[in-house]
Amino acid sequence: MDGDAAAGHVPAVLCPCQHAHLHRLHEPGLRLEQERSRHCAQQLLLGLLPDSDPGWPPGGPRLWLSATLENSSEKGWPEPHLAVSVAGSLALQLSLAPQLPHHCPLGPSRIGGEKVILLSASAWGFLTAATPLLAHLGSAHLVFMTFSRILTGLLQGVYFPALTSLLSQKVRESERAFIYSTVGAGSQFGMLVTGAVGSLLLDWCGWQSVFYLSGGLTLLWVCYVYRYLLSKQDLILALGVLAQGLPMARHTRVPWRQLFRKPSVWAAIFSQLSAACSFFILLSWLPTFFKETFPSSQGWVFNMVPWLVAIPASLFSGFLSDHLISQGYRTITVRKFMQVMGLGLSSVFALCLGHTSSFCKSVFFASASIGLQTFNHSGISVNIQDLAPSCAGVLFGVANTAGALAGVVGVGLGGYLIETTGSWTSVFNLVAAVSSLGLCTFLMFGKAQRVDLSPRQEDL
Repeated sequence: MDGDAAAGHVPAVLCPCQHAHLHRLHEPGLRLEQERSRHCAQQLLLGLLPDSDPGWPPGGPRLWLSATLENSSEKGWPEPHLAVSVAGSLALQLSLAPQLPHHCPLGPSRIGGEKVILLSASAWGFLTAATPLLAHLGSAHLVFMTFSRILTGLLQGVYFPALTSLLSQKVRESERAFIYSTVGAGSQFGMLVTGAVGSLLLDWCGWQSVFYLSGGLTLLWVCYVYRYLLSKQDLILALGVLAQGLPMARHTRVPWRQLFRKPSVWAAIFSQLSAACSFFILLSWLPTFFKETFPSSQGWVFNMVPWLVAIPASLFSGFLSDHLISQGYRTITVRKFMQVMGLGLSSVFALCLGHTSSFCKSVFFASASIGLQTFNHSGISVNIQDLAPSCAGVLFGVANTAGALAGVVGVGLGGYLIETTGSWTSVFNLVAAVSSLGLCTFLMFGKAQRVDLSPRQEDL
C-alpha cells in the first residue's frame, strides 16, 4: 500500500462523486445488510484493507466497494448495499472527517453513543456505591463527598447527549419518538423504584443503603450490557480512542456558526430550556408543597403516583407521535402538537395546583402535569435529532446544559417567590410562564428540516 493510501486512504480509492454517496451512507437509520460489507467498509476506511485478496472478486475488495457504490447510486439508494453501523461509523468519522467539515464527529459520535453510556455509567455507578465509604475518610470527608457528587453529575451529564447521538444514527425518523419515549419511561421507572424502595431502606437500613442499591443496580446493568450487548473489542477500541485524546479533533469542528444562524435551532434550545426548567421546579418543590399543604397525607402517595402516571404517558406519547407521522402528517406538525401537550396542557394542570385545597385533586393535577411533560420526549427531544442528526449529541448537550442552568435558577426563584409571597400559587404561575414562553417560541420558529448540511450536500 502506498504512502498516500496509508495516510489518507479514501481519497486514493474513491472519486469525488463516490465521496458524496459514501457520506450519504452515514444517514441515520441505515444498516449494514451483510457482515461482510460491514467488515469491508470498516477495514477499507481505516486503511487496513489490502489491494487484493484471493477470497474476493477480480480487482480486489477496493474495486468491489467502488463498484458497489456506483451500482447503489444508479438505483437511487432505495436499499443501500452498505450502511455504517457503530464500528463503521467510527471508521467513517476518523477517516473522512478532514474531507467532511460539516459532519460533527465529536464526543459520542466518534466512539459510539452506547460505549459512552456504558463507560460513564460504570464510573458513576462505582462512585455512587462508594459514596457511603467516603463519609468515613476523616475530617476531609465532606470535601470528598462533595467532589464525588459533582463528578457523578458530570458523568451523568453525558448520558442524554450520548443517547441522542445514538438514536439519531440508529433509528429512523418515523420511529425516534417511541424509542426515545421508551427510554424516558425507563427514567421515570427508576425514579419510581428509588422513591418507593429508597423510602423503605431509609427506615430499615439507613441512608447508606440507598447509595448501595442505586450504585449496585447501575453496575449490574453495566455488566449485563458488557456481557451480552457489546463486544469486548468494540469497548477496547472506544477506550483506545479516549486514551489518544481524540486525535482527529483538531481537523474537525462543529459548524456552530451555521447552526446558530438558524432560528429553528434557537427555538429548539429555548424550548428544551423551558421544559427542563419547568420540570426541575416541579420536581424540587412538589414534595414540600404536599408536606406543607397536606401535613397528614401519606408521603408515598405523592412520591409514587405521578411517576406511575408518567410511565404509560411517555410510552403513549411516543406511540402516538410515530403513528401520526406514519399516517402522513408532517413531522414538524407532530412535534409541535407534542409540545402543546408537554408544555401547554401540562402548565394548565400546574396552575390548577395553586387553586385547590383537596388532597386528591392536588395529586391528580400533579400527576397530570408530570405525565404530560413526558410528551416533550416525542417533541423537542427528537426535534434536535431532526435538525442535526450528524451532531445531535453535541447540540442536545448544549440545549441540556442550558436547561440545567435554567433549572437551577428556576428552583431558586421558586423558593424566593414562596418566601416573599407566602403562596404556592406564585410557584405554579412561574412554571406556567416559563412553559408558555418555550411553547410560543417553538410554535413560531420550530422546524424539522436538517440544518447540519452544507448547501452542496443538501443538493445531492
